[in-house]
Amino acid sequence: MANTRVALETSLGSILIELFEDKTPITTENFLAYVRSGFYDGTIFHRVIPGFVVQGGGLLPGLKDKEKTRAPIVNEAAKGPANTRGTLSMARTSAPDSATSQFFINLVDNRSLDYRGGGASGAGYCVFGKVIEGMDVVDAMAKVATGSRFPHQDVPKTDIVLLKASVVA
Repeated sequence: MANTRVALETSLGSILIELFEDKTPITTENFLAYVRSGFYDGTIFHRVIPGFVVQGGGLLPGLKDKEKTRAPIVNEAAKGPANTRGTLSMARTSAPDSATSQFFINLVDNRSLDYRGGGASGAGYCVFGKVIEGMDVVDAMAKVATGSRFPHQDVPKTDIVLLKASVVA
């Protein structure tokens, strides 16, 4: 059975993601629940760090929090692939099992974000999918001018909007 694919239509172009349901079932189901509910539609990529990641999935233009998220999920980083260029991972707080809706796309190989064991400091960030089309769009995101807008840093000066997220297969 083929993995589910999700299309992200952004203000800079389209990105097609393939999910790793067989490796990270809890994380992919969580992401798909947000996609199917329309939660991501109209959110922004609010954190762009060239040579690292682009992050979105939880804030609206003006850096307003999106409505209430689902409950946090368990971190499946130990089961997932490595944080390599083009992979999608769950963002979280310093608590390993705190991921809700926010995700990031790795712009480079970020092996320091992988599961290493040994408690919270080695918990890693769960990879649950990869970009299979549209990495040029992700790279274009990394080139936008950014600045600080309290309380956030690395915020695009012009909003990069996730117009619509949808399951395509």
